[in-house]
Amino acid sequence: MKRISTLGLTVALILWEAAVQAVELMHWERLPLAVPLVINQERVVFIDEDVRVGVPSTLTGKLRVQSTGGTLYLRASDAIAPTRLQLQSVATGEVILLDIAATPGDQPLEPVRILKNAPAQAAEAESSTVPVPARTPIPVALTRYAAQSLYAPLRTVESLPGVRRLPLKLRSELPTLLPSENVSSTPIATWRLGDYWVTAVKLRNRGSETVQLDPRRLQAKLFAAAFQHAFLGPVGSAEDTTIAYLVTRGAGLEHAVLLPPVARGADDEG
Repeated sequence: MKRISTLGLTVALILWEAAVQAVELMHWERLPLAVPLVINQERVVFIDEDVRVGVPSTLTGKLRVQSTGGTLYLRASDAIAPTRLQLQSVATGEVILLDIAATPGDQPLEPVRILKNAPAQAAEAESSTVPVPARTPIPVALTRYAAQSLYAPLRTVESLPGVRRLPLKLRSELPTLLPSENVSSTPIATWRLGDYWVTAVKLRNRGSETVQLDPRRLQAKLFAAAFQHAFLGPVGSAEDTTIAYLVTRGAGLEHAVLLPPVARGADDEG
């Protein structure tokens, strides 16, 4: 799946690039977590805090381990029997145990996100007015949730307490949203979290030329915008359709788009 990028269109500027792909969620409850690997395929583990990695000497030359900014990158170059790694938090000293094993395969495995103390965090979040995970801007969390809801398997969609799916108020095509391109724009779903709305809009190329998608060409009062893919292929191709995620603040998209003027009939003149 191609990358997704978020660009703020008002005073705030949000930059976010992340693959909108399935992420396997694992809850650390002091029991070792099984993280299988595929030989010669890198697997990413998100921990959201800096860790030191304890690697047994038996894995020397078999396993490459890189850790930066709360993200762990594991790549096995040979078969590995079940072996335990220790991840120690730099900040608290807490240890997380991973049981890895590497076997041959053709397809890379999905990334893993490790959630610590999930029940306590969920209870705290539910009591918050805007229950978004710390350090994650609300528009980013909301856009990511919308993208996962549309593209990822249901079991892998990250929980976002407080988010609500709303009925669509705009159901027809939006001809003024991207007037510089021969593209149809049709809203398909809306979610809200706190004071922010995100509306997923299906974009479809109606022409024979490739269309490079640029958020600066969107004609609407948006807080931020993201495209599932960076371009639209010619009509009839597998790439002729994608999704735009349009974030508004204080109201839904119906208050942000420029509606086409109402055509006046002959009886209205005079």
